Amino acid sequence: MTGEATARARVAVTLIAAAVLLGGLIAWLGERPEDTVDGARSCEGRGIASWREEATLTGEFARYGDDPARGDDWSGGDGTHSVRLPDGRTLWLFSDTFLGAVHAPPNAAGEPYSWRDPSAPFVRNSAVVMTPARAVERTLPAPFFPDTGVGEWRWPVSARVEPRAPGSREKVVRVLLWTRAEGPGPYVYGVPAATELATLSLPDLRLTGITQVLDQRRTADPARRVLFGTAAVDAGPWTYVFGADDGQAPAHRAYAARVPRGRLGDVRAWEYWDGERWRADGRRLAPVLGDGRRRGVGSAFTVVRDTGTYVLFTMAAGPAGLRTITSYWSCSPTGPWHGPARGFTPPLPDATVAAYNPQAHPALGAGGRVVLSYDVNRLDAAPGAGQAELNANVSRYRPRFVSVRLGPTG
Repeated sequence: MTGEATARARVAVTLIAAAVLLGGLIAWLGERPEDTVDGARSCEGRGIASWREEATLTGEFARYGDDPARGDDWSGGDGTHSVRLPDGRTLWLFSDTFLGAVHAPPNAAGEPYSWRDPSAPFVRNSAVVMTPARAVERTLPAPFFPDTGVGEWRWPVSARVEPRAPGSREKVVRVLLWTRAEGPGPYVYGVPAATELATLSLPDLRLTGITQVLDQRRTADPARRVLFGTAAVDAGPWTYVFGADDGQAPAHRAYAARVPRGRLGDVRAWEYWDGERWRADGRRLAPVLGDGRRRGVGSAFTVVRDTGTYVLFTMAAGPAGLRTITSYWSCSPTGPWHGPARGFTPPLPDATVAAYNPQAHPALGAGGRVVLSYDVNRLDAAPGAGQAELNANVSRYRPRFVSVRLGPTG
């Protein structure tokens, strides 16, 4: 081989190697959920700079729940999620729910609280519609999502409006569901079973079907079962869906899945983070946040996106989690997540209740503020143990609202 031919061969080999490396880099970047794909501004640490009570929203649900003219409608619930509908209405979704008339104070004990009959109906989920003017107007037939019929029930979580099929002009509401089964302690609130997806037609909000997304029943240890849907965030071409395990540690671990935006209803399009890359196989899940002790999330938490930064709101780990909302931030849904940051204690009805399940409601935010709901409930070890107290003072089991302003972390 001549010197010229040798030189040409070396150049060819170099170009091939560079192409291979570039292709590998592009493939690697394709596996990373970084936000540069949609032109987001650079990521920086973000946390809670200030907060204030949103008494008007809290009062609206109290007004609706207390209305004596409504004998079989929503009067209290938890697991608060919402989705803005195309016509400007807001659909509110709740997990365990009390129905029935509420009576003006005093209650049977002579206390100055609105109260509910002990025989009031209790259902596993409900759906409430709010007008564009933010007035709660009606409760849909409850339970809205039927039980499975085999000792399991459904709790609704995150929801999105999307095309019924890719490219379709018809819009539907997709609602992620947590399916839970009856179980003994410590799973007195149900054993995690599966993540499902419900489809609602528009504008009539009729349930047209339920599809299973990820079955966890074959995972022998309930503490390792992960249910997805506590939060969903759009970024670039993806919707990132977050979930958590259900162990009894002081802090739960958070997990991430993703699906092409507008395709929540396509179960085959879902991918799950395994610690290194996204996989279609949901059996190899790896947490994106949580050490089971000081750092981690509640079983229900929420995530928002502020420019290029993801901010996660959750109850604090350990005993502080009964009162304190804290936050973490990350440049990617898969982490690393930084925090926990300094939190705050929102208003509570009285000292007998705890706060839990902070949830963001993007459609209600304005002026750079994030509206969060949080649920409250009695500090009782078993469900039903404090039901009499919840009936004696209905404000102890209703969503409450604050708004937060985010700022740079210190």
